[in-house]
Amino acid sequence: MLEYHQTCVSLSPRSRGFHLITAEILEAIPEIERFEVGLCHVFIQHTSAGLTINENADPDVRIDMETAANQLCPEVSPFVHTCEGPDDMPAHVKASLFGASVTVPIRFGRLKMGVWQGIYLCEHRNSGGSRQLVITLQGKLK
Repeated sequence: MLEYHQTCVSLSPRSRGFHLITAEILEAIPEIERFEVGLCHVFIQHTSAGLTINENADPDVRIDMETAANQLCPEVSPFVHTCEGPDDMPAHVKASLFGASVTVPIRFGRLKMGVWQGIYLCEHRNSGGSRQLVITLQGKLK
């Protein structure tokens, strides 16, 4: 029988860029320890920020990810939706490219990610404010 647990997390405001949030996610779901096998789904409730999984060791990766995202969708494009500032529409495009959720396997009460993997908040606004996550655990209990 599958068991479920869901919690909502409010992340503190961050500057534009790519921020590792794996530790904050784990802090919010101590219930993960009860799961033998399953899935952890993390969903961000915003249209101008995203989530992704990438290298968690070298901080240069975060800088390079931001550089690449800005090259993919620069703020100088001729966007029509500009009422919330020049960084808003590019943020929507980047959020769609990166996605609004990540799903990670659970094995023996832990996230089963690679050694060098971490979950990132992709903050695409200069001042995005607090970001809300919905974290859902599903699986078989120990």
